[in-house]
Amino acid sequence: MTVAQDASSLTVTDNRTGKTYNVPIENNTVQAIAFKKIVAPRKAGEREENETERGLRISDRGFLNTAVIESRITYIDGENGILRYRGYPIEQLAENSSFLEVAYLLIYGALPTKPQFNLWENEVMTHSIMHVDSAGFFRSFRYDAHPMAILTSAFAALGSYYAEANPSLQGQNLFTKSDPKSLANMDKQIYRLVGKAPTLAAMAYRVRQGRDFVVPPPGMGYAESFLYMLDHLGELSYRPNPVLAKALDVLFILHADHELNASATTVLQSGSSLVDPYTAISAGCGSLYGPLHGGANEAVIRMLIGIGKPENVPAFLEAVKRREKVLSGFGHRVYRTSDPRSFIVRRTADEVFKVTGKNELLETAMKLHDMAIADDYFVSRKLGPNVDFWSGLIYQAMGFPLDFFPVLFAVPRVVGWLAHWRQMMLQPGGVKIWRPRQVYLGAGKRDYVPVPDRKDDGGPAPSKVLHTGQGKRTQLASFQSKTKL
Repeated sequence: MTVAQDASSLTVTDNRTGKTYNVPIENNTVQAIAFKKIVAPRKAGEREENETERGLRISDRGFLNTAVIESRITYIDGENGILRYRGYPIEQLAENSSFLEVAYLLIYGALPTKPQFNLWENEVMTHSIMHVDSAGFFRSFRYDAHPMAILTSAFAALGSYYAEANPSLQGQNLFTKSDPKSLANMDKQIYRLVGKAPTLAAMAYRVRQGRDFVVPPPGMGYAESFLYMLDHLGELSYRPNPVLAKALDVLFILHADHELNASATTVLQSGSSLVDPYTAISAGCGSLYGPLHGGANEAVIRMLIGIGKPENVPAFLEAVKRREKVLSGFGHRVYRTSDPRSFIVRRTADEVFKVTGKNELLETAMKLHDMAIADDYFVSRKLGPNVDFWSGLIYQAMGFPLDFFPVLFAVPRVVGWLAHWRQMMLQPGGVKIWRPRQVYLGAGKRDYVPVPDRKDDGGPAPSKVLHTGQGKRTQLASFQSKTKL
């Protein structure tokens, strides 16, 4: 079969059939659906579950090379260490902007004018106050509940307050119509989520401390207000340290978005069903909660605690080379050179340490940093310090507990999640629910077997639980019960 070839296309020959296919290339991308046209008859003995005659499937575990959306928000060039928000280098934004200005940029696509920013800041800060009933929700958690578990639940619960934001109640095209009323409704939910994110985080923090909740203060910036809600205990004219507030604001900028990472993808996966934005953001929190994502800077501090004193660093690095230890805070799945955010956060760290003072953990970190970047083993593998290395040190120096680190990551990332969610809701052609394929390798068709005729095939089975206390006594007691089998 001969096919006319286009210079902007991919020519594929299926050796099973000898047929040739022409796949268009646009923006250096081919459509996976194009490969569904590549069909072949099933070979003798081939599993019917392969569905060979229904077209070729594309397998990409972990989404290593799969583009699921067209975006105009964040660009990352991992080979050259480049990160840009809406075209602006992250270095320029961290140096010259503020978190709320960057939030506007990410969500709406341009740096705001003075009147635009004033409106944006006023709406966000006005919507930072929580309903009084929410206090009971937070106090229902155990005193030792993980703050990310509280925050994840709180975002989901928040949606129950706003029926006008729920497409299940108001119609599935609530946020996809792009008319003035729909856009205004969307903007109001954005104000609420960005404004309330630090309030919810502060409430999750204070319930663990056994303290009353603090109403967002008027006249303070975003990060400064957050620190106030965390720490204010009734002092007159209380104002957080400006160096710490500025450092947190910079860290919020650096963590605001990072393209389609695990949590952003989770938000879009959930959002593709047209669920309300509060539930979608809660899903993002759940993804960020995982140690492979939001827990990276926490892992840095735990690593440094494990190393102990600076003189233990050489032995630790040798253990890393033998793969006996894990080096946290170095390297990145996306960046194949240095993380551009790491240089910014290093300068921020120096300013924070001038205020908070240094400790032995910091000395250990500096020794680890200096030795690792001078060691060919790590340099050749492009394992340079990333943003998590320095941000973890800053949070530790500022006195935040380790399990609060992911919360400090989640608060600014709400902005990135919302930027991607808004973009998807307004994309041309509407929203299609995300429904990936699978490669089924399980059993073929088999007939049901009655219980008396079944045999243990040695396959997976539930584990037995070691019961203690009441559970153990109940297991030993006699009582009437029944089972379906």
